[in-house]
Amino acid sequence: MTVWAIVPIKPLNRAKSRLAPVLTTEQRERLALGMLLHNLKVLTATPVIKGVLVISRDMKALASAREILGVQTLQESGTPELNNALRRAARMLLSWGASATLILPADVPLVAQTDIEQMVHMGRFRNTLVIAPDQVKDGSNAIFSRPPNLIDFAFGVGSYERHIKAAQLVGAEVHTYESDRLALDVDTAEDLRNYYALAEQLGEKPVEYFEIPLPQ
Repeated sequence: MTVWAIVPIKPLNRAKSRLAPVLTTEQRERLALGMLLHNLKVLTATPVIKGVLVISRDMKALASAREILGVQTLQESGTPELNNALRRAARMLLSWGASATLILPADVPLVAQTDIEQMVHMGRFRNTLVIAPDQVKDGSNAIFSRPPNLIDFAFGVGSYERHIKAAQLVGAEVHTYESDRLALDVDTAEDLRNYYALAEQLGEKPVEYFEIPLPQ
């Protein structure tokens, strides 16, 4: 099985707008870039991942991903829409010989190699979808799809149930992967506090957003 990861990220200057009450624009950009680079480091160090593709409209984020981690990048074009961009990326990976893909948004900052390995293992058979939901089982914080174009992706509010139904409609096997690490994404001030608290509990160093150099 040849597994590629897809990591979408919004333009840095628009990232994490809901954190505006507690972080400046520059701090939000640094946080978004730091989380992206952290996830890319985890993915590129995980043997079951053949390659990594970052998709974004932000040329600076894409350049940082290429120059710092050496991953592949795809610049979004046309009307901004995450799910269309993911479908385009999945088709590209199929043409590159990928038999499965792991979609991991950049703002899920506590992902570990064990999470990736277990999701891949759960999806080891063809026509399988593995979903890691958010804390309230509303959104999808990570998806493993074999093959990459198994379903039309439907990220957004309520996507956990939409992805399950989409997989069932094509007769695919569906698994839920529950993980405190993957259930946490950072959008609000409360999320940010929870991120730092859980990182401390796990004995991990969180992204120090004030130390991340922004690309020029």
